[in-house]
Amino acid sequence: MAKQTYTTGQVLTAAQMTTLQANDYNWTVSAKTGNYTLVAADAGTTITMTSASATAITVNTGVFTAGDTLEIINLGAGICTITAGTATVSTSAVLTLKQYDAGTLWFSATGTAVFISADAADSPLTTKGDLYTYSTTNDRLAVGANDTVLTADSTASTGLKWAVPGSWTTLASGSIGSAGLTLSSISGSYKNLCLIIRDYYYTTSPVTDTLYFRLNGVSTNSYAGNSTNNSSATAMAAATTALSNAVGTNDPYYNADQSNYFQLDLLDYANTSTFKRFECHWSQRNSTNAFLYIQNTSGSFTSTSAISSIFAGSYQGYSTFTATYILMGQN
Repeated sequence: MAKQTYTTGQVLTAAQMTTLQANDYNWTVSAKTGNYTLVAADAGTTITMTSASATAITVNTGVFTAGDTLEIINLGAGICTITAGTATVSTSAVLTLKQYDAGTLWFSATGTAVFISADAADSPLTTKGDLYTYSTTNDRLAVGANDTVLTADSTASTGLKWAVPGSWTTLASGSIGSAGLTLSSISGSYKNLCLIIRDYYYTTSPVTDTLYFRLNGVSTNSYAGNSTNNSSATAMAAATTALSNAVGTNDPYYNADQSNYFQLDLLDYANTSTFKRFECHWSQRNSTNAFLYIQNTSGSFTSTSAISSIFAGSYQGYSTFTATYILMGQN
């Protein structure tokens, strides 16, 4: 039954009392099949919507008074949207009802209502393995490929993504000449970096030289590490080294490619609160091709700045230095 108005001193009949009591348990139902604008007589009733297409129920100001309520049930397959016309309608969910959803409109003032829904938000999930997430609204993260893992990613709309565990992405590659290799504006979106320099050698014989690197262009005493090295003629040795400017190894073989190899691993390189750990590995023939020289260095770059650039090349700047490289980032 719609909301009733009575006058002072009016005596209700038994039939009227019966109707009022019945309305407490069975609200008067007003069936709709298309777009509809609420009227004052809808207060205290149930509005049902039955439509296969999308519909809207519009709420305007100046129609209801504070305390009025009405219920809306969507029986149709089409989405029913509660639309604020000239009134203000607020909700903690969304103003849409899918089939068999229901909600209550409660008016705090003639032009202000709250929509309290039983199940206003439709699940975004569509496929086995989907995850219920949130961006600015409830959202779906589609199931990932086999063997991928869920990874936090602040650049993704939901803050999550699927990624291959420990996978490497090539960031740069190419050749190195006498000017050496300068990699700048390195992305900070990876966890670790790996720089590999292959087949480095000189086409003329240097007196002495080293393959070295610098981070962020720093050429002060900001590198410290422990090195182990050996060759076919010596036993493995270890030494703690204070490293200024760079880390390097003795001059490699010249005039031929002897598959000399250098690898630099930078761990947690993008953090801005701690020193950066590095691991270096050299494997090369010496300048007379007499023996294979191996050196491993573990150390720290004593700076809290994120690493955004790397330089590597001939310490003496020999114009005949040549090599190839690849820089990779790891998730």
